[in-house]
Amino acid sequence: MSTTSPEKSSAGSTDTDAPRRDPLASLRIDRSSNNQTRPARRRWPLVLLMLALIGGAGGFLYWKKNQNELPEWLNVSQATSKWVPDIIQNRPEVRLVAVGVQSGRSGDAVVVATGYLESRQTAKIGARAAGRVEAIHFEEGVTVKANDLLAVLEHAEMDAAIASAEASVARAKAALDEQEIKISEALVTANRAESLWKQRSNSEAERDQAKFAYQSAIATKESLSAEYQLSVARRRETELARDNMFIRAPFSGTVISKDAELGESILPGGMGEASGRGSVATIADLSRLEVECDVKEDFITRVIEGQPAEIAVDAVPNRKYHGVVRKIIPMGDRARATIKVKVEVTDADRFLFPEMSSTVYFLPSENSEPVDSDKRRIFCPSEAIVKDESGSKYVWTVDKEGRAQKLVVTTGQENDGKTEIKSGLSGNERVVAKPGDWPVGQPVKVSE
Repeated sequence: MSTTSPEKSSAGSTDTDAPRRDPLASLRIDRSSNNQTRPARRRWPLVLLMLALIGGAGGFLYWKKNQNELPEWLNVSQATSKWVPDIIQNRPEVRLVAVGVQSGRSGDAVVVATGYLESRQTAKIGARAAGRVEAIHFEEGVTVKANDLLAVLEHAEMDAAIASAEASVARAKAALDEQEIKISEALVTANRAESLWKQRSNSEAERDQAKFAYQSAIATKESLSAEYQLSVARRRETELARDNMFIRAPFSGTVISKDAELGESILPGGMGEASGRGSVATIADLSRLEVECDVKEDFITRVIEGQPAEIAVDAVPNRKYHGVVRKIIPMGDRARATIKVKVEVTDADRFLFPEMSSTVYFLPSENSEPVDSDKRRIFCPSEAIVKDESGSKYVWTVDKEGRAQKLVVTTGQENDGKTEIKSGLSGNERVVAKPGDWPVGQPVKVSE
């Protein structure tokens, strides 16, 4: 067996004898790309570490914020705090109350109550008989006097009844007049018979007959007189029924409501609300107005009859009216825990109307003389005023950026939950009710 040397084999090879590929070469892993991703993998621990540091710092700042121990460079009172998230700033929710301005003696009020104006004399004017409205002689807002005609109901049947009654009266009167003549005639006959009987010219029976005829005529006159009076009474009854078709004002006042129109039916006693109208107009005496207000049971001992008061009406903001306690209704409201009090307005004018909302300031009884004053007095709800350890008093306001700001104030007398402000506020501000112990510039959230 012959062998071939390597040299010979190599030298004797031709172009067609191509080198053979390694069959395992396609299964080999190219590790050159893995060498490029190794630096990216090594960055992940660094990213996680940075996130952990940021989270820890945020938690630390949040805890420090709750302890009011933020460093000066992160204090929310600095302009640089705008970038601090709300979760770090921890905004508390606050409620704002209004600072009011008052004038006159209302600032010395011992009790303040709200109510509505009403007329001391108000009436719904209806008819005493059922009927249909034929004419209306008024408009809303006009002033009427007592007995002025307001409306007329249809009364044609009443007119006919009155005509019939007048005819009955005339007939009864004629019969009575005729009987007067018969009585005169019977009297003459009786006198003649009596004279003839004395002369023995007629019998006693004729004399008695003439006498009884005269007495009968007188009796007939009494009957006819009663019939005449009855016919007159019936005529008067019919006239009164007809007068009921004319609706008149019972007292002087102002028409504040027009309750019926032409052609509508009116029923007496307010029974027409379902099928018609119960009244044609509502009249009120606007010269005698009073405020009906509710006073809390806790303060009713501060109110007595005859006590002076000042009345503020929303519709007339620049004026205070004088009043006096007219009546304390001796009945409480169990559900609202209030007592009803009526305060008479002593200087009512044309700007006041029933059902206007009003505020009553009950003044101290010992100073009963009404005093006008244009001095502005500022009052703040007492729950908004804070007193620190040094004795200084201040309130908190909220600026446009939603941060709490402290304002030092000087206070005066406190009354009915409000304290007079001598300095520090100009009036009409809104301050925080029941504020907390915050640093100046504390971000807050105003509740609606």
